[in-house]
Amino acid sequence: MQRTITRFLSLALLTSVAVSCSKDAVVPAGSPSASSQSADATATRDSNLAMGNPSGATTSTSNYTNYLMSKTQFAMSYHRDRGIPNWVSWHLSSAWLGSTARQDNFAADATLPSGWYRAGSSSYSGSGFDRGHNCPSADRTGSVADNSATFLMTNMMPQAPNNNQRTWANLENYCRTLVNAGNELYVICGSYGKGGTGSNGYAATIDAGRITVPARCWKVIVVLPVGTGDAARVTTSTRVIAIDTPNDNSLSTTWGTYRTTVNAIEAATGYDLLSAVSSTVQTTVEARVDNGPTS
Repeated sequence: MQRTITRFLSLALLTSVAVSCSKDAVVPAGSPSASSQSADATATRDSNLAMGNPSGATTSTSNYTNYLMSKTQFAMSYHRDRGIPNWVSWHLSSAWLGSTARQDNFAADATLPSGWYRAGSSSYSGSGFDRGHNCPSADRTGSVADNSATFLMTNMMPQAPNNNQRTWANLENYCRTLVNAGNELYVICGSYGKGGTGSNGYAATIDAGRITVPARCWKVIVVLPVGTGDAARVTTSTRVIAIDTPNDNSLSTTWGTYRTTVNAIEAATGYDLLSAVSSTVQTTVEARVDNGPTS
């Protein structure tokens, strides 16, 4: 009898441990794989212009300083005479992320209107400036087509190497950390002004004057929990990160140093960056400098 009771208790204990492990033996919450698994169940690919069209860009070829280009992976306002986008807007959730490797297949954008100059893969060569992505390669890893789209030269701006590879890269990595934590983001990125300092010193243009080197690079990030009806879910407590950096090779590696307000970027560019959001909410979130974590 005692032996039977012992076997029964041992079996009960093993069953309890097995049930406990099935519930609790999960990947730590800070792990990207754990976060992605929880977000993937509900995350979707949403409109890249859900927060609005910042400059009222149109697809009329006569609007060559503010030409709207909409791709599956991002939307942009392109400036023919500067040879770079005014801004690029994209949605980022775990639904956009996968295991596709970086393609590095920089290429001219064949969808530019006929007769417009098309920057090519070597247009930045020897300039001292990186082919700086607006929409990052690592934000579009769901397929080869998605990743390749980010290497179109219409998505590039001449960016000081230390800005692109350090400060900007740190912010891009942080954005994906937010996604891995179960959020979805709306990101609008752009540049303005003329003249930056790369590894070869100061320059106002490159590629025989056909591509303008911007003076400043900026980005606005709206952080939301995964859900639907995104513009309507932006409230006065929604985290909105805005940064504005000099296009310079000597800037700090800490992107938080360059936090500013959406209002300040709008004043510098003339854009209405969150036009689809309630004007009452815009008044609050666009006047606030983010003070949240940076890593």
